[in-house]
Amino acid sequence: MEQKTKFKGRVLIVAGSDSGGGAGIQGDLKTVTALGGYAATAITALTAQNTLGVFGIHEVPDDFIAQQMRLVLDDIGADAIKTGMLQKASVIETVADVLEDYPNIPLILDPVMVAKGGAPLLQPEAREALVKRLIPRALLVTPNVPEAELLAGGDNPMIRLSGYPIKTVADMHKIGETLMGLGPQAVLMKGGHLKSEHVTDILIERSAESLKYQITEFSGSRIPSRHTHGTGCTLASAIAVSIAQGMELKPAVTRARAYVQEAIRTAPGLGKGHGPLNHNIVNQ
Repeated sequence: MEQKTKFKGRVLIVAGSDSGGGAGIQGDLKTVTALGGYAATAITALTAQNTLGVFGIHEVPDDFIAQQMRLVLDDIGADAIKTGMLQKASVIETVADVLEDYPNIPLILDPVMVAKGGAPLLQPEAREALVKRLIPRALLVTPNVPEAELLAGGDNPMIRLSGYPIKTVADMHKIGETLMGLGPQAVLMKGGHLKSEHVTDILIERSAESLKYQITEFSGSRIPSRHTHGTGCTLASAIAVSIAQGMELKPAVTRARAYVQEAIRTAPGLGKGHGPLNHNIVNQ
C-alpha cells in the first residue's frame, strides 16, 4: 500500500538560489519543510556565494521563470506564494503577469535588494516595477531598514532631508505607514539593522473597522552573533508557510519570529563571514 507523507500548507517560492545554502531558495526550502509545509520553487537567478559575499549572478530567462511558476501552480497548487530575489524589472513584470492569473493566493513579498555582505541584488530601475506591480498585490511586505528607506524614496537626497534615513523605532512607524500607502494589506518593518540591545519589528495592518491602521510591535533581546545570513528569507518563508497553514497574520509573525530567534541562537557556526542559521528546528 502506498504511504503518503502529510504536509500542511503548500508554498511556491519565487527567488534566487544561494550556493552557500543559508538564504534564498535553499533557506526557504529548509524553513518551509521544518515547519511542516510543502515547498515548491521557481528559481529567478543562480548566485555564486558563501558566507563572505556574493561573487557571481547568473540570470534565469524570464519565460523560464514564468514556465516554472505556471507548471507548479496548475498542477501542485499553492496556499501561499513567497517572493525573494527578483533582480530586474523584467523579472518583476514576469512574476506579476503570472500572479494576475492566480489572484486569490496570498503573496508574501520579501523585497530583497542588498545581500548581507552589501552586494546589490536588485537593479535600481527595478524598484519602480516592484512598487507598481507587486507591492499592491501583496498580503504582506517584509522590508528591513535599508529596503524600507529605498522603497519609500530614501535614495532621494531631498526626501532624506524630510526624515530619512530610518534611525529610530519612531522612524520605522512613520516609514511603515508610508509604505502602506503603496497598497499592500500589511507591512512588517524589520528593525534588526537598528543599533540597540533589543530588536523591534512593527506589523502594520489595514483595519476593517476604521481608517486607522492596526499596529503591533514585537520586541526581543538581540542575540549577539555574526551568523545571521538568511534571516530575512527565513522570516518571510516562515510567515508564508504559516499563512498557507491557515494562520492569521499576527500569530504567523509571532511564530516566524520565534523560529528565527531559535535558528540564530542555535546557528551551526559555519563559514568565515556571515554564517547561516540552524533551519533544522521542528515543532514550532
